[in-house]
Amino acid sequence: MISAAEALRRLQEGNRRFVAGQQELSTGVDESKRRELVEGQAPFAIILGCSDSRVPAELVFDQGLGDLFVIRVAGNVVAPSQIGSIEFAAECFGTPLVVVLGHSNCGAIQATLSELERPQENRSPNLRSIVDRIRPSVEPLLESVSEEDAKTLAARAGRANIRASANQLRHGSQILEQLVGKGELLIVGAEYSLESGKVDFFEGMPDGSAG
Repeated sequence: MISAAEALRRLQEGNRRFVAGQQELSTGVDESKRRELVEGQAPFAIILGCSDSRVPAELVFDQGLGDLFVIRVAGNVVAPSQIGSIEFAAECFGTPLVVVLGHSNCGAIQATLSELERPQENRSPNLRSIVDRIRPSVEPLLESVSEEDAKTLAARAGRANIRASANQLRHGSQILEQLVGKGELLIVGAEYSLESGKVDFFEGMPDGSAG
């Protein structure tokens, strides 16, 4: 398995190709690749991303079949099932990198901000479980950003939620915490821009690897 630094480099280079419209995706989805993967997989990165239809990780990072182990949930929140999925990939495949991938204009963030301003009695308990996981990272921001600056608040809330999810993975699982402590796993946070297509790796990055 490659190193976390090499995995990061692959994702960054793939995203640069995506932004430039120079994707190589077709080379990783042909029949021979499918046959090769029948016996097993060795994804080089784990992506915990939002379910938003505009942010498919394989396309955003220009990767093919078997390259990424992708978990998607609204708001890229962390719950036991997501932690278990990441533990599985990190332990079984030796995948060295986890990326918590949020994005601009996230509907789950907007729903959380709306809930904090005007609680909705009729929200389903399932949707509320997502909002409640985002709430702790977003609530403190309401005191520091003016009500008129909704766009700034939403942008800061999105990044705060990404940081919170990454930190929860680092410290909410004994298995992941041990892998991180031994230098066998790196967990970082990143945000995809719906406007530009660029992924900004901004949290937990090794020196010299941000971008």
